[in-house]
Amino acid sequence: MDKKIGIKIKEFREHRKISIEELSKISQLPVELLKKIEEDEIIPNLYYLTKIARVLSTRIGTFLDDSNESGCVITRANKYEQSDRFVDSERIPQDKMIFYSLGKNKKDRNMEPFVISVSASEKNNLSSHEGEEFIYILSGAIAVDYGKNYYELAQGDSIYFDSIIPHRIYSLENREALILAVLYIP
Repeated sequence: MDKKIGIKIKEFREHRKISIEELSKISQLPVELLKKIEEDEIIPNLYYLTKIARVLSTRIGTFLDDSNESGCVITRANKYEQSDRFVDSERIPQDKMIFYSLGKNKKDRNMEPFVISVSASEKNNLSSHEGEEFIYILSGAIAVDYGKNYYELAQGDSIYFDSIIPHRIYSLENREALILAVLYIP
């Protein structure tokens, strides 16, 4: 059985001989939040995961890898496996953005490819993290708030942006949208 993200973070932190208090101080994340993450009470969003990975001098994929496949990873059409979420469930109901990983078995990857079902039509909080994102709309329509700009994207449209700029995505017309999202987090 695959280890959960929190357990992997804790094992990695302990292997590096970094206390949870040190991790908190350097990452500027509260100790209580880190404890909940390590105990798998909450799944860290990309912002938290990026901060933790930076302090531990590793890539976020270290915590997401499920196996050690160094060659090709193939995901067949309609055979997507639901992935741990990267959305803060306190901000977005868990059924409003569902992530399906397309690369979770690829060892040492530098990108995180997902198919994401977006049914959240209400605006959530802005997100900001290091890296870049590429989003391609497979079906439906989404809105993207990016800094002070607003974009509407429909099937076949795409957007590529720096993730450090505050951004959020949500569906339009109270309908589910399906997107391909590729995240690069250095």
